[in-house]
Amino acid sequence: MTSSSIVPRLGEERTHSTMMAWRVHEFGSPDVMKFERVPRPEPGPGEVLVKVAAAGVGPWDGWIRSGKSALPQPLPLTLGSDISGEIVATGPGDTELRTGDQVFGVTNSRFIGAYAEYALASAGMVSSKPTSLSHVEAASVPVIAVTAWQALFDHAQLKAGQTVVIHGAAGNVGSYAVQLARQAGLQIVATASTGDISIVRNLGANTVIDYRTQRFEEEVRDADAVIDLVSGETQERSFQVLRRGGKLISAVSRPDQDLAKRYGVEAAFFLVDVTSQYLTKIARFIDGGKLRTNVGAVLPLADAREAHLMLERVRPQPKGRIVLDVGAR
Repeated sequence: MTSSSIVPRLGEERTHSTMMAWRVHEFGSPDVMKFERVPRPEPGPGEVLVKVAAAGVGPWDGWIRSGKSALPQPLPLTLGSDISGEIVATGPGDTELRTGDQVFGVTNSRFIGAYAEYALASAGMVSSKPTSLSHVEAASVPVIAVTAWQALFDHAQLKAGQTVVIHGAAGNVGSYAVQLARQAGLQIVATASTGDISIVRNLGANTVIDYRTQRFEEEVRDADAVIDLVSGETQERSFQVLRRGGKLISAVSRPDQDLAKRYGVEAAFFLVDVTSQYLTKIARFIDGGKLRTNVGAVLPLADAREAHLMLERVRPQPKGRIVLDVGAR
């Protein structure tokens, strides 16, 4: 064998053993994001390696990039959590997942590693991709749909016939919350801006309040729960619409416990816990035609910085999820 015949193989090996990924070496604005060639990771126990077809972009990615994550985030790191793609390798240990499986879900509990050609994922945080969705659509789902589910049913513990107020109902989490609440037979009071009222009504809300022209606390009394996806003064004003013993559940900030005591209600903040079990339930709803996804913008992986400029509202922010199409060039 001549030396010249080895050269292409070494080049191929380099390509196979490395990949492109969006890295952060210091916290800051979208300018700190670097698109770099890095070693392709190997799955450890309880992990799978996913050839990423699409990665979702969410506000939490911006918090991690800027150093405002609720979790410790040692640098350097690869951004991104929501993924859809194909398993190409599995780590040692028992897992029901196999090479070739089409999956969607979240990378890991730190919510990092997805903006890349390949991503490691915890086997317990991915599940079979909904068959009715493309990879781009599937990557838009995991964190926001599971957040909506857990807010309504795990934390607020709502049952058919009860009344729920959903703030930010036209947003990414809010639109899933409205659809899931409707499926569960809840009475839904939603708040939204003027331009989104018909959208939220079509998703299944019984009553939609225009927060720009109406004070929701003057319209609602004795609600069983409030799902707060807005924070700030909206959260503070929400205590007065609850019945005694009702629940205020926030996915965005910690509620004031003194106010909760004054009104005789429970108030809690939670961080989403994405697991295969929740993803399987969500996939079943989607494939059964009971949940609609909403992709607002699709960009190639190489344009991830542009996606973060949308998160920061430096560029126009789309309605619906921003998704990186990793296969696109």
